[in-house]
Amino acid sequence: MAIAPSVGQAAPEAGAGAGAQAHSWPSSPAAYYGLTVIIIATFLSFFDATVFGMLAQRIKVDFGLGDEALGFLGGPASIIFYVFVGVPLARLVDLYPRRYILAISAAVTGGVTMLSGLAQNFTQFIAARMLLGAGGAAHAPGSYSLIADMFPPKKIPISFALLQFGFIGGTTLGVFFGGLMIAATADWGITEVMGLRIHSWQWILVGLGLLSFPAALLFLFIKEPPRRVAPADQVHVPEQASFLRRVATFMGFDALKAIHAQGRVYYPLFFALALSATESQGFGFWRVPFLVRTYGMDEAQIGAVLAPMLLVAQLVGLVLGGFMVSRFGRKYKDANVRTAAVCFTAVTILTIGAPLMPTGELSMACMAIATMFGLAGAPAQNAAVQRVAAQSMRGQITAFYLFMFTFFGAMGSLVIGTVAQRIVGDETQLWRAIFYTAIVLLPLATISMWRACKPYREEIERLEAAEAAAAKNS
Repeated sequence: MAIAPSVGQAAPEAGAGAGAQAHSWPSSPAAYYGLTVIIIATFLSFFDATVFGMLAQRIKVDFGLGDEALGFLGGPASIIFYVFVGVPLARLVDLYPRRYILAISAAVTGGVTMLSGLAQNFTQFIAARMLLGAGGAAHAPGSYSLIADMFPPKKIPISFALLQFGFIGGTTLGVFFGGLMIAATADWGITEVMGLRIHSWQWILVGLGLLSFPAALLFLFIKEPPRRVAPADQVHVPEQASFLRRVATFMGFDALKAIHAQGRVYYPLFFALALSATESQGFGFWRVPFLVRTYGMDEAQIGAVLAPMLLVAQLVGLVLGGFMVSRFGRKYKDANVRTAAVCFTAVTILTIGAPLMPTGELSMACMAIATMFGLAGAPAQNAAVQRVAAQSMRGQITAFYLFMFTFFGAMGSLVIGTVAQRIVGDETQLWRAIFYTAIVLLPLATISMWRACKPYREEIERLEAAEAAAAKNS
């Protein structure tokens, strides 16, 4: 179903009268303030995750973990609660003021990050990571929903492109400052505070958590935009529905039905995202241990070399993605998905090559260029889903799509850790585990994304015909 019949018009809000009404867009300053706050919160999210990945080898040593346990801590531990609360929180995004939900999400995330800095053992660390996943579950659906209602459709692609600066800044500065912070605290040893024994690197997590609270306050000053939802598109609970049926509706049952009804369009996109996320996020978590064990580098050296590479690569990727969509859009209706497919192909080649490089610098160069293509394809993938999702279920459908990225991405660290410990069996040969997973998962993801082009193109053609007919009759 289309986003809106026409650029300047939107259907009335829930409970409003039946006729079409002009949508009341926020002023440009209000809209861009909201986008800025979302970018800041996104930056902090990726900054925290990146620094946590930089700490992986320290966590392994100080808590005495095997690679499989470390892989579980790096991903699955943070996704357990997300499985249960991700979609319900996305449903809240569709029902209640998003600025409040995003503010609460940021505050909870900050508090839980601080708790992980006080963990005394592996079990407590896992518990904190579990709560972290629950705290951050509403950020992406709420942010995407706000952006879609703060900006007219023609400005949404550039808005999503600007949102990538949060990702770029977080992943780049996280590598650079993460290395510096680890080096600066390396000699602190263990601190005794109120009976707690805190390792030097744990103070980094405490500091990261504190940064989330100002971001939570900034969300409260966003001007909540009206929603562009047509009455015909609203999700209704069936009359005289049972309690379980009402719970199922709240949990996203109707959104799942909508996804299944358009399975030819959605399923290849979901499958490709799941496989690529497993490898890309798994490699992202393991890259510092890989570089430490394979090339003998330390975190400060890695940050000093990798951060500039990532900065340049991601800035290029941000421009490259828009250029590719624009160029393909002149000839193909499936420009968004086609762009993603081309980028997937490049990422596959580079990621498979990274662990085979003779030097750490060349390996990091492959990682950086792969990240460039990954970032180039990300706005196109997001825009593709937003374009075909029904307005009334946009938040939930986006949540399911992001769930594939979040859940399977979180599994990536465990998959690589398990392969390293149970198949490779040699900590110094971590590169083999990364290579094995990449050569299996990424080609399948790329094939699936290419197969998504045709059904997506046909759906866009159907939507455009329906929108033209609606405009003619209005």
